[in-house]
Amino acid sequence: MFDIFKKKESNNNIFIKIACLLVHAAKIDEIFTNKDRDIIKKTILNLGVEKNKLDEILIEAEKIESNSNQLLEFTKDIKQLNQDDKIKIVESLWKIIYSDDQSDIYESNLMRRLTGLLYLDNKVVGNIKEKIIKDLEN
Repeated sequence: MFDIFKKKESNNNIFIKIACLLVHAAKIDEIFTNKDRDIIKKTILNLGVEKNKLDEILIEAEKIESNSNQLLEFTKDIKQLNQDDKIKIVESLWKIIYSDDQSDIYESNLMRRLTGLLYLDNKVVGNIKEKIIKDLEN
């Protein structure tokens, strides 16, 4: 993992940005559910956040996201993460999008934009999407 996860101040900051991005994806269809919140919490836990900071980070992320309309402020540090961490984030984004069993045009557009902003290959993101859809069908 990047050194960014080792520094306490940067640590919470990057987790807040990740959570902001996930909250943004969850809210884009105007339906932000507890299922979405659970996916977000699980994601940032898997990325290494301290469990006792989880609720505080999510509350802060929701507040920041509601006052922002810029994806760039969430993605500028996230794009510096290693490929594995970015893939975990993209998996969670697709899980959030398909938490209601469908993807609308706004969600699909968001993922196309994020693919470029996070410096990810379209094929990789497409393969992740297919895997998530397949997992949901089982």
